[in-house]
Amino acid sequence: MNNQDTTNPADEIRKEEIYSIPSLPLPYDLETKEVLKQLNRANRKLAELKGVAQTIPNERILISSLTLQEAKDSSEVENIVTTQDDLYRAGLDPSHQFINAATKEVLFYR
Repeated sequence: MNNQDTTNPADEIRKEEIYSIPSLPLPYDLETKEVLKQLNRANRKLAELKGVAQTIPNERILISSLTLQEAKDSSEVENIVTTQDDLYRAGLDPSHQFINAATKEVLFYR
């Protein structure tokens, strides 16, 4: 009979890698120059997007297309694949007679 140690070295590592939540306030500053520069750039881009969105007669069209894209991408993770064309065609078919199963699933996910 072999009396070799049967412990798994990975178990030892996992025990040592336990994450503990740091106490607040943090001992370092999150508002570095680079973070604040990126924040400023992001704020400008959002303001620019808001201005462009206001020129669209129906702003909901923009939002709807973004949520449709997100639903399509998220569904692909679950191996439910469809195309943008199928999704937009489905919007034109109120009876949903000519829509494939994957497209229906994505539309329900939205």
